[in-house]
Amino acid sequence: MADNEIVELALLDAEERIEKAVSHARTEFASVRTGRATPQLVERLNVEAYGSAMRLVELATISVPESRQLLITPHDAANLPAIERSIQLSDLGLSPSNDGRSVRLIFPPLTEERRKDLVRLVNSMAEDGKVAMRNVRRDIRKELESSQKAKDLSEDELERAEKDLDGLTQAGEAEVETARKAKEEELLEV
Repeated sequence: MADNEIVELALLDAEERIEKAVSHARTEFASVRTGRATPQLVERLNVEAYGSAMRLVELATISVPESRQLLITPHDAANLPAIERSIQLSDLGLSPSNDGRSVRLIFPPLTEERRKDLVRLVNSMAEDGKVAMRNVRRDIRKELESSQKAKDLSEDELERAEKDLDGLTQAGEAEVETARKAKEEELLEV
């Protein structure tokens, strides 16, 4: 394989994995409660239904009738108690109210202390995303260095590839940082 093919394949792999890390971080941020109701907060909850663990989004329709309220209507009313139990056991800190047909979640306004806790959580999630990207960079760099040791890659190509790899990593970290700042502003907004 030519030098540039090895580098291209390695950089494509790195770009794909970094994009996945950015996407994962954004998904994690969306799951953090901001005081406003959003379906992403509950749709990933596991619910024991039909003898197995299923995602809430597979079992029910989730709507937002008001900005601080979620309405969860199961497709099968028999799953209502299991959905309610799953919400109670989650770390959302919400008490579901069951009217026999659906579960209603009311989101109280966040206290200043809770907002700061959530900002710390988001910062931690952002750091996890950045660490994942650095791990990708390290893995790809090892691949490139072993290609260079096997004389499949010249010293100049290795240096150029490492610069490109650093650029990809920095771009990914900047994306996560931008999303983190936006989420922090959203959390601190009263």
